[in-house]
Amino acid sequence: MGLFSGAKSVIIDAWSWLNYKPLYSDNLGMPNRRAFPEAHATWVPAEHERRLAAYKMLTAYENNQVAELNAYRDGDEARERREFGDPSMFVDTITSHVLGEEQTITVPGAENAGGDQSTPEAETAERVQTLLREWADEELLPMRLLQTERKAVTLGDGVYLLHWDTDKQRVRIKTFDPGFYFPVIDEDSDGSDFPDRIHFAWELPEDKARRLPARLRRITYHLDWIRPQTANGVDQTGQRAVRATVMSEPSDDQPSQPVLGRGDTLDAQGAITRLYPWSEQPSYKTVYLTDAIWELGDLKAPVDVDTLPLDKAQFATNGQGEVLDGLDLYQDFIPVIHVPNSVPEPGEHWGQSSLAKVLQVFDELSSSDTDSSRASATTGSPVYAISGQAVSAQQQYAAGPGMVWTLGEGGSMSTVDTSKNLAELRNQRKDLRDLAASVTRIPAVALGTGDPAQFTSGYQLELALGPLDSLISGMRLARDHADRLLPKFVQRLFKAGQHPDWVSLPVLPAKLTRGAYTPTDKAAVLEEVASARNAKLISLETAIRRLQEIGWPIDDAEDEIKRIDARSFEDARNLADALGNPDETARFLGRKAPDEPEPPAVILPAAGTQTIAPDGTTAAAADGAQGNGGNTG
Repeated sequence: MGLFSGAKSVIIDAWSWLNYKPLYSDNLGMPNRRAFPEAHATWVPAEHERRLAAYKMLTAYENNQVAELNAYRDGDEARERREFGDPSMFVDTITSHVLGEEQTITVPGAENAGGDQSTPEAETAERVQTLLREWADEELLPMRLLQTERKAVTLGDGVYLLHWDTDKQRVRIKTFDPGFYFPVIDEDSDGSDFPDRIHFAWELPEDKARRLPARLRRITYHLDWIRPQTANGVDQTGQRAVRATVMSEPSDDQPSQPVLGRGDTLDAQGAITRLYPWSEQPSYKTVYLTDAIWELGDLKAPVDVDTLPLDKAQFATNGQGEVLDGLDLYQDFIPVIHVPNSVPEPGEHWGQSSLAKVLQVFDELSSSDTDSSRASATTGSPVYAISGQAVSAQQQYAAGPGMVWTLGEGGSMSTVDTSKNLAELRNQRKDLRDLAASVTRIPAVALGTGDPAQFTSGYQLELALGPLDSLISGMRLARDHADRLLPKFVQRLFKAGQHPDWVSLPVLPAKLTRGAYTPTDKAAVLEEVASARNAKLISLETAIRRLQEIGWPIDDAEDEIKRIDARSFEDARNLADALGNPDETARFLGRKAPDEPEPPAVILPAAGTQTIAPDGTTAAAADGAQGNGGNTG
């Protein structure tokens, strides 16, 4: 113990890639208190301290402020380091690729609506898809996605919060900083299980103008057993608004009893159950919402965000005047979606930042930028050395255009040339950027720093983008569950809000689909699709879908196919010859078959009249049909 008493503790966890920084990990493995005071707040659980400090460090890298943090440990000299935005460029590039060119909510089966083979299920899927896309437009979903994805790429985690807005009569979506996100994860959980209790907490600074002290706000979503109905009330002191259980009126034969909520029933064991509109089986669970504020001066005991004393809380109210003290939301799911940037390790809940593995390279880039800045100063304004009998040590010499110095016998002048050093530093910077791109699996062509002329075909470009494909594939896999939960929660919240457009609709599987992220050789793809279509190896539907994937301006594949068929007269002629059905041919062209004139009735010649035979002879028509034994001669 004596030999190792001063040894630094080695901590290996989801944030240990920052251990190389003394500012982040001291002898006990904890972040510097002066640089990261938020992580050491009294209400922050110990297991979240390193996470919050890592978030602040990563945010500093993205905003060119690492030198300001290093100044807490290394002094003001650390502020002289140069940071030229390389981490931010990597974040922007990865974010744009993981999002894709466009984001669309799709419902399986909706593509079959409106055609000849349309079914009621397809029409319902198309209706749900249309409503989801209209909601996405109203809620500016692409902007919310960009906000969350930038947080996820930079910090490793992103968070969505959805809720029903009674005033606007629609589902709202918010993006939360993961530093405010405190899930209570069960010890037996493997990290992938959704937590039953989630806190959003942050400090409110002192407001001297309004005479408000420093405070802590916490919003809690808790999935718990259904309890009897509650209503607005006050506590025993009569000073604080709280929620109180609603009791029935007592009668002669029965005392006062707790009142059940709307639609709730008691099962045989006395537990309260509720049937939600998106479920076929009764549920025993519901979500309770609490929104409260504490004065930091009242938090004396060793408490954390999950054990704050409710007797010192001031509860907020919503737009309908309901006190948010365990308010029953009448839903059996917590409307919070955690978006990890990477597939978490087994037993881990948190993702990993895309900058995690290259922070040391960015530090080297910063050092190279600092050295280049100093070298460029001496290159642009070189240092002169003069010698000779006429040179005085006490005299100050200034160099400039037209200046003439008279030197004595044996006098000389020389300069310090640092241009070669500057060129070498610039080459080193290029090598470091290539190293960072290689580690993060972002080819130069994806960063926009490569020469596009080196790729003579789309196949060569595809090979060069291979590392990026594997990177984005893994990142989208980590987001796949969240992309399915988002439209699912939106549908459920619309039904919970009893919106008239959604009441009669079922909750269908849907997904947020991300578009292409790599440049595509459109000419090569077009030639490939045309050849396969002409050889009758693919259908027109498949060909249209492939062209959509590479960015052709085709909004609706079904409508595009109808427009193509409406001008395919040669195909229509072949269809008419094959079927002999004008109605089917007209339907193929999207038109109405013309009404055919009714053929005139056949009138046989009267008896005794003469008709001209094919051979030119005349014959008299006789009564009755031939073959009846009549004499026609």
